[in-house]
Amino acid sequence: MTPHKLLQIALVLFGAVFCLVYPLAIFWPSGWAWHPGAPQDSQYFMMIVGVYATLGVFLILAARDPHANRSLILFTIWSSLVHAAIMAVQSFGNPMHQGHLLGDVPALVLVALVLGGLYYSDRAHQMAVPA
Repeated sequence: MTPHKLLQIALVLFGAVFCLVYPLAIFWPSGWAWHPGAPQDSQYFMMIVGVYATLGVFLILAARDPHANRSLILFTIWSSLVHAAIMAVQSFGNPMHQGHLLGDVPALVLVALVLGGLYYSDRAHQMAVPA
């Protein structure tokens, strides 16, 4: 399977996961929700759900032509790393939030590593293949 096809699959899969942040918080709150109680009890969390669901939809759409959506993919890679780093520091500072070190923190690092690796592998493959 080509790097391009793998990148397209990864964009759809991660896009779908981003659309599922709310259900993940219901089924695994210690790894995905940053507040006690139901997910809808936090205005902050609902804002994050909205942002990630929107990003998820656009990642799915970006799978049609990943290179035409370079800035969206790079934003997803770098914002995921920054978000994971901030959450990791916050998790170490509060024992109640250490479940995030097994939930959303590694999930965001995985998103960044997989999308980054596939995106740059696909770019290198595209440049190596004669037109």
